[in-house]
Amino acid sequence: MRTVTTEPTAADSPVHPSPRRRSPRSARPYGPLLAFLVTSAAFCAAWVARGTFPFGNTGRALNDQANQYVPFHRALWDLVHGQAAGDVLFTWRGGFGQQFLSDYYTYLGNPFSWLAVLVPRAHVDLAVFAVTPVTMGAAAAVMTVYLGKLHPGPWWQRGVLGACYGLCGWALSDASYIPMWLWGLVALPLLGIAVEWCLEERRWPGVALFVALAWFGNFYTAMMATMAACVLLGIRLITRDMTGRQRLRALWRASSAAATGILLTLPLLLPSFLSSGSAQPTQAGAFEPVRIEVFLAGMLPATHLWGGRPRLYVASLGLILAGSFLFNAAIAKKTRLVWAAATLLVAASFQFPPTQYLWHGLAVPNGNPYREAFVFSGMVVILAWLALAHRPRPLHLALTAALLVAATFVLRHTDDFGGWTWHAVLVGGGVSLLALVLLSLGTRHRVLIPVAAVLMVGVVFAESTVAAAGADARRARERWAKPVATSNRSIGAHFDAVRQVDGWPAYRTDSGAPQTSYNDALALRAEGPQYYSSYLPEATYRALEPLGYGFKNDGRTFFGADNPVLDAIFAIGARVRPGTAPNSWTADRFPAPPLVTVRSAAHTSPKPADSVYARQENVLGATVYQVPQVTRGGKATEQTYTARCTPGSEAYWFSPELYGTLDFAGASRPLEDRMTGVIKLGKVPADGTVAVAVNTRTKDATAGEHPLGCLDRPALDTAIGSLTSTGATKVTAGGHTIEATLPEGATGTAVFAMTDVPGWQCTAPVKSFHGLVSMDIPAGTDKVSCTFTPKGLTPGLAAATLALLALTSTTVAALRRRRRA
Repeated sequence: MRTVTTEPTAADSPVHPSPRRRSPRSARPYGPLLAFLVTSAAFCAAWVARGTFPFGNTGRALNDQANQYVPFHRALWDLVHGQAAGDVLFTWRGGFGQQFLSDYYTYLGNPFSWLAVLVPRAHVDLAVFAVTPVTMGAAAAVMTVYLGKLHPGPWWQRGVLGACYGLCGWALSDASYIPMWLWGLVALPLLGIAVEWCLEERRWPGVALFVALAWFGNFYTAMMATMAACVLLGIRLITRDMTGRQRLRALWRASSAAATGILLTLPLLLPSFLSSGSAQPTQAGAFEPVRIEVFLAGMLPATHLWGGRPRLYVASLGLILAGSFLFNAAIAKKTRLVWAAATLLVAASFQFPPTQYLWHGLAVPNGNPYREAFVFSGMVVILAWLALAHRPRPLHLALTAALLVAATFVLRHTDDFGGWTWHAVLVGGGVSLLALVLLSLGTRHRVLIPVAAVLMVGVVFAESTVAAAGADARRARERWAKPVATSNRSIGAHFDAVRQVDGWPAYRTDSGAPQTSYNDALALRAEGPQYYSSYLPEATYRALEPLGYGFKNDGRTFFGADNPVLDAIFAIGARVRPGTAPNSWTADRFPAPPLVTVRSAAHTSPKPADSVYARQENVLGATVYQVPQVTRGGKATEQTYTARCTPGSEAYWFSPELYGTLDFAGASRPLEDRMTGVIKLGKVPADGTVAVAVNTRTKDATAGEHPLGCLDRPALDTAIGSLTSTGATKVTAGGHTIEATLPEGATGTAVFAMTDVPGWQCTAPVKSFHGLVSMDIPAGTDKVSCTFTPKGLTPGLAAATLALLALTSTTVAALRRRRRA
């Protein structure tokens, strides 16, 4: 008959636990090191198995990793090495000048992102890829430490289960390409350690610093980890043997430390919050929970469900142990019930819209709605450790393994079920069960313990490698997740071509098309309109969309447009285009007005007011287009448009409602509705007839009344000359400032070639000029300047200063008390 232990443990400790002296051997970091190595090695092994870069020719970067994270890390490299056009508050590269602080906090907050600045710029993408296994490994290591705080036990067993957490389904399937989100994986056990310190009434400054570290990395997943920490705190307050007074003190320590830690991040958090409020809105749909069988299938090991499905699994070893938790009579009944109930409630909250909104900060996620899934995986690993630390019976383990097989059988017909799930359940589960049985027998036969250790490490490593490779393979079949290259010969030549014609701030350089990423301006050190950020302001959208720039993502991604009028408006004086030889690029340099021009009077275009060409002329301040009447013919999907323009002028086209192809003068061009923007057709023939054929897949859509505009080049050259002669004679651009020297006696309005985003303060009151920053020139003024300060930065710094003072004073007081003692 088995004897049930009644001595106090860390899981349910007495009121006044005696301090436990750790031996030097137990304090060694073997467990965290094992967890780190198994986790990072398993993830990298999946890259090798798939033949992905840098272990093969298959592209590594997918979706936003290619379009945002690699370009932003290249911008960080430029910033640290003094080669950025801008600073941490503002960037002149992309979007014609945008805030950068919120982007830094959101996309570069992971501390391991700074690995990118330690390598040559050409290899920044490799550093970005390395951030994933390093962060996952760090999360596994910290979880190993946290598990030891909950209950003592062999370092290698904690290390194996720490690896189970670092290799959970959320990390492998959802966040493996999102470096900043992965910091949430670290934040959860980090805050768990902070909770234990609060319960022990120790290290209040350390708790505050841990909270700050979690929130500095990424506020989005840190918010989820903080909510999870609240759940952990509640569980521990119930299961620990404490007095009511002790519980109140623990709550006060936790809340005050959390508030202090979050206030320390306010210089980043508050500007980001306000930037989000002024960003271009998106059309996120309402949360719709998946069917219960799909939700449960997401808990099976090595699953990867399509689209926005939950990925809740950990390796089969962790699942079997967690399943045996309720059966383990060596654990106090109250402890078992509270932990199990809390875990089930957390899982249920993912399916309930009000609590789901709460997990996501009262916002509807624009993408996968189960972004907090790592919280559930973490709790499953905690249950697994508490079960393992209390020596589960082989019979209970076998029963749990049988239940896992039965559940897999029942869920086998679930949508998208397949891949490596059965292999993980049968093979991985079988090896896991064998290892745990050998471990149980090891109390009498010590030689079996090393065998069990090797099997446990091996099964977690192998099963997770297969799960990661399977997730990569299945995800790559989705259109949005097709891997792309982030460094090659063509990208290198593109970067070199941009550098050859760099003239900032005398003029801007547009990196041109085709684009490698949506943030080519950042990646290639250009200053064009290309920009993709969740914080792209609504003011930028309202300035650029009417002028004919293409966009997507509801206006949070803007593309370039090869249009000389737009070049003149935004002081673009150079553009890069593909060369005739493969992987080559050529650079064109042409006259452009300065970044600051002077307008003596408003210009109203005589063209139809609803045409893009009239709007361009209003901002340019001159008449340069001919907008002819267009005759439309053809069928619904095969449309023709005919018009007459001055022979020799340049024809341009704008049809934001059409998706398909356009043919003019024997050349075909793609039309991608709003993404395309204004495009150049070519010279108007000698007979003056402009004939365009459109093959569209957009039902019931047309090019509108005024898709054609014919540009008078001499008139544009005259306008450029006039803006240059009356504009600034010298422009100086700092990190987040711009200063212009004006001609003597200049009067009227100074117009800056940058959008009127919130945060600009100038030497005279700022007013909007068709969405651009402008100001009336004070009498006798020969210089004008503007400075950008992110909204919320000043109060954020003030709050952080107060928090730092509180932290410092508390630390000093604690040190004095310790010296007196």
